Amino acid sequence: MNIQEQIKEYIISQPELKRSDMQELHRIILEIMPECKLWFLDGKNDEGKTVSNPNIGYGHYTIHYAGGKTREFYQIGLSANTTGISVYILSINDKTYLAETYGKEIGKASVTGYCIKFKTLEDINIEILKAAIYDGFKAR
Repeated sequence: MNIQEQIKEYIISQPELKRSDMQELHRIILEIMPECKLWFLDGKNDEGKTVSNPNIGYGHYTIHYAGGKTREFYQIGLSANTTGISVYILSINDKTYLAETYGKEIGKASVTGYCIKFKTLEDINIEILKAAIYDGFKAR
């Protein structure tokens, strides 16, 4: 199964409200960055044990570690969680930026250093979320 099929299956597997919100977010993210690299992480480690929620990833950037090691990873992530949806903005280095820039205007959402978590799209200002996603893509 290719990445696009995995993403489609993951979104379809969600309960109806979450499914439609995730389909809309997937469409919005691809509208912002239509040619971005797509990722799908199933949330399992090398032994097949679940260690996180599955994630859809968009874009890519290089993480530089001490000792010269590097790793490619996605810039924007999308994941269902037990109470709603998480949008990860991973490529912004300043971990106070999201909360300071978007936290007060986004609506009913929890905004941390790299994550915007909300129950439904109706709870948030979608234009503010789009601006945060755009910032995540242009950060690298």
